[in-house]
Amino acid sequence: GMYKEWFLDYASYVILERAVPAMEDGFKPVQRRILHSMKELDDGRYNKVANIIGNTMKYHPHGDASIGDAIVQIGQKDLLIDCQGNWGNLLTGDGAAAPRYIEARTTKFANHVLYNSKTTNWLSSYDGRNKEPQYLPVKFPVLLNHGAEGIAVGLACKILPHNFIELIDASINALRGKKVEIFPDFPNGGLADFTQYNDGLRGGKVRVRAGIEKLNNKTLIINQIPFGTTTDSLIDSIVKATEKNKIKVKKIEDNTAAEAEILIHLPSGVSPDKMIDALYAFTNCEMSISPNACVIEKNKPVFIGVSEILKKSAQRTVDLLKLELEIKLS
Repeated sequence: GMYKEWFLDYASYVILERAVPAMEDGFKPVQRRILHSMKELDDGRYNKVANIIGNTMKYHPHGDASIGDAIVQIGQKDLLIDCQGNWGNLLTGDGAAAPRYIEARTTKFANHVLYNSKTTNWLSSYDGRNKEPQYLPVKFPVLLNHGAEGIAVGLACKILPHNFIELIDASINALRGKKVEIFPDFPNGGLADFTQYNDGLRGGKVRVRAGIEKLNNKTLIINQIPFGTTTDSLIDSIVKATEKNKIKVKKIEDNTAAEAEILIHLPSGVSPDKMIDALYAFTNCEMSISPNACVIEKNKPVFIGVSEILKKSAQRTVDLLKLELEIKLS
């Protein structure tokens, strides 16, 4: 009997309170608590990330490492957190420096669209000593811009990132009652085929490809990598394909810095055009991603398409602006 009850409690906790973002503001609880905590510490200057983590632990009763990882993930998206120091590299997959070395503060954009204490519903924190927001009053589809990934119990969520400007245009269209259609946009560049995207719902598929160009007859250059890979994992996949005799490569050079640059030197007698096709066929230069848009709405997980998430976000923005005006009026 105990086992029945306890496992259900655990599963519902992971689904509702940890792995899947909320429809209302697009954040998982740890992200919401980090951003609330950063607002609390905000005085216009940079704070050490170690301090932000310590302050967030008042609201999030888990280890400092999990909070630190979550801050870095938000910071790397370059929208809500103004980062200083080494925050890692999305291209190479290098991690950020330790929290005691890096600093952060909320961006002007975040201060403008994330916070308003008067329109926030406040709850007691886990030990009852502090108040934390139930949801942040977010006036922008942050969830679709950032994307989200989470694995809960018997349920997963994968929402791909979208383009900032396209989201704003689509929100305006949604409010005007026009048809809304948005497609992902990947920070690493590359090519993508969205014919089976299926509005980001379960069962959809996105094929992503690296950008490969011919430098000369003996050298290829990869200057854009597919979403979900790093230059290291891409090179590993090419090395493995070479070992299995699927492709022939003389030497690989990784010159990645601010932008991806992997040089592939070909042995004599290998056609560069055929080699490009072989790279797409046998290595991670072409990948398939299965999106799965799942959010928590009214305390239940729901599977809805990205265009529906956008419409609800636009409507929520209108409701929040209306509420702010009503507060001013009174």
